[in-house]
Amino acid sequence: MPRFAANLSMLYPELDFLDRFEAAARDGFSAVEYLFPYEWRAPELAARLRGNGLQQVLFNAPPGDWQHGERGLAGLPGREAEFRAGVARALAYAAELDCPRIHLMAGIVPVGEERARCEATFRDNLRWAAEQAARDGRDVLIEPINQRDMPGYLLSRQDHAHAIVEALGVPHLKVQMDLYHCQIVEGDVAMKVRRYLPTGRVGHLQIAGVPARHEPDLGELNYPYLFGVIDEVAAQCGWQGWIGCEYRPGRGATPDGTSAGLQWLRSYQGR
Repeated sequence: MPRFAANLSMLYPELDFLDRFEAAARDGFSAVEYLFPYEWRAPELAARLRGNGLQQVLFNAPPGDWQHGERGLAGLPGREAEFRAGVARALAYAAELDCPRIHLMAGIVPVGEERARCEATFRDNLRWAAEQAARDGRDVLIEPINQRDMPGYLLSRQDHAHAIVEALGVPHLKVQMDLYHCQIVEGDVAMKVRRYLPTGRVGHLQIAGVPARHEPDLGELNYPYLFGVIDEVAAQCGWQGWIGCEYRPGRGATPDGTSAGLQWLRSYQGR
């Protein structure tokens, strides 16, 4: 059975962020992920994890100026020093939170910049970051993100991400495979899972309904079928990763908020 992690940046928006840990545990999650931890002190986050019996499985390195539209630094020429400082900060948080994975956002290709130069910078930065992560026994991940949600993002396709990881050939660099983005960009999601999960290059999966990024049982993807495919392939290849629930609750405003939309999870877990 897949192991699900609650994405606390998107789930439980009706609660203050630090209260979301308890809500996730109460709803049966045993792990969490979120975008960025840096607004809070690492010991406070670690206490929330311990107090609710939760494991931290993923967060992002600093993305640059998020409020002004930056979406990562890894592929931005001239920002290497800032990228490296961000990776160091992320690794320090990961040590405090005992988190095994950090997502390195590639970034939006700057206007007038050559994509080839961005990709060269991306590869150099990934090689360096993977070497730093390896010292702590952690993985760094790259994620293809669709152009509808994030226009101009450097990395959008699964085959592109896997080609980069394969070409670099460095341990501790993996792909974060979000099935929501995969469906929007490429489709044929089940076959992508069958193709890529056995390679050992997939470090993490994420899910959301398509097209509106709501609960996974809302929209065009048949997640019960896909969970069966993941189970089947994982049993064959030994994959033991997590599935992050990175969606915006869409089942109306109720006193129970996010919890009211988790029937898909309760049904799947037999609760």
